[in-house]
Amino acid sequence: MEIEIVMFWISSIYIVPIWGLMWFAPRHEITKKIVGDLRISVLPLLIPYAILAIPTIPDIFATLGTEMPTPDLIIEFFQDDKVIILGWLHFLAFDVLAGRFIWQRMLACDRPMYVSTPILVLGMMVAPLGFLIGLIATWEYSETNIDV
Repeated sequence: MEIEIVMFWISSIYIVPIWGLMWFAPRHEITKKIVGDLRISVLPLLIPYAILAIPTIPDIFATLGTEMPTPDLIIEFFQDDKVIILGWLHFLAFDVLAGRFIWQRMLACDRPMYVSTPILVLGMMVAPLGFLIGLIATWEYSETNIDV
């Protein structure tokens, strides 16, 4: 379980400056350099996930790929501490990816911080809801006008 704890802490600490930059300095050049680059903002979160996920892929496929997931099956699956940490790392990586996407849209639509920051905070805490509100707040956005 030691490696899971290390990966948990590395990832959990790594996201703090990423989110802080998006919240408090969304237009700063440092934010654009760090958050704007997937190799810096997301890849370091995928590596700890991969380290833990790759050895468990057979178990994941055996559990979730052989029968329709049910609430009981998912509850049983997530009773394993290693699976819980793997799920947490999954949340962190995809929350940052979703937050980064919304941050880019906020910049492209020229949304002020008093709009973008609460939505991005929501995105960190409950990503699908923050993502939804971020999409609504940038509804007129066009994929062709991204410049980050």
